[in-house]
Amino acid sequence: MRRTLIVAAVVCSASGIVASTQPDRAADLPYAGKWKLNVAKSDFGETTVRFAQTASGQMQFTTSGQSYTYQVDGKDYPSLFGRTSAWKQIDANTWEIAVKQNGKLLSTETVRLSADGKTLTIHETGPKPAGGTFEQTAVYERVSGDPGLMGTWKTKNLTTSAPTIVELIPSTDGLTIRIPDFQISCAAKFDGQDYPATGPTVPPGLTLAIQKTGPRSFDMTEKQNGKPIFKLSFTVSDDGKTLTETGGAIGVSEKFKAVYDRQ
Repeated sequence: MRRTLIVAAVVCSASGIVASTQPDRAADLPYAGKWKLNVAKSDFGETTVRFAQTASGQMQFTTSGQSYTYQVDGKDYPSLFGRTSAWKQIDANTWEIAVKQNGKLLSTETVRLSADGKTLTIHETGPKPAGGTFEQTAVYERVSGDPGLMGTWKTKNLTTSAPTIVELIPSTDGLTIRIPDFQISCAAKFDGQDYPATGPTVPPGLTLAIQKTGPRSFDMTEKQNGKPIFKLSFTVSDDGKTLTETGGAIGVSEKFKAVYDRQ
């Protein structure tokens, strides 16, 4: 159910590997360094997901302004950001989703509806390309809809077994952005142009464009196949200890705040 992997955690820090020949460049970029997502300080409360049934009888899932349709039959259906999702029902209140990219399993999600129909819990696990596994649980409360899965759900809280580490490494007129655990990387300049992101879990056609907005801040636009999908702003605190990401999906009023602690 997650948004594109690359940015609710796509800021990259220097992870202590800024070359000694670049001290001035690093000093000019307060956001350079290694950062760890602090879930407790972050706020994803405006994030919603919606389940509906189409006129043809298919299920439709929508989040962050993106939708896909599927059947609960265990088969792969095109889903968000060039991936596929295969749904199967475990019992009356539980579903399992296999999310794949190019036929390779990225994650397995277990969707569980509470007995009173008021709470939806989505537990996600999967392999990290760099080794090991990740685990994340999001709890949603019902906003509208019937007692079953159909309706709109809003984030109540989020937990993760290993908060994301992101790195921002100064480069000539820009940053190299890395998420080591997922082997994601993007070398971009501060010119507002699109630069490709690479990595085994990066959706096809994903690009990032960055621009400075002040001495301690920059904006990022995330696109897929040239279409803008997320607009994000990053700001470092005056004491340099925290990096705050705000923004959301383009065309959607929902906003979130992700806070990262310097490592």
